[in-house]
Amino acid sequence: MEDSFKLLEDRIHRAAERLKTLSAESQALRAELAQAKSRAERAEQALASAREREGAGAGEAGKAEALARELSALKRERVEIRDHIEKLVGLLEGL
Repeated sequence: MEDSFKLLEDRIHRAAERLKTLSAESQALRAELAQAKSRAERAEQALASAREREGAGAGEAGKAEALARELSALKRERVEIRDHIEKLVGLLEGL
């Protein structure tokens, strides 16, 4: 009987530690997501600004394309982070 309680206690301790770990990961990913959103917004603003000045020269067009690629990469990163956070929240809810 004591062995059963000890096993249960061990499982509860492991679950609590896992919960702490997942919670910390979730917080870190939320912070990273906020940073990615901020970078994406800045990139969108820079892209819009570059497109407004696009007629100024060929160099600006290249810069606009680079910003467009960066914006696209940031959006993909944001989606990946959001998916990871959703998985972590699902794990947390399962506990």
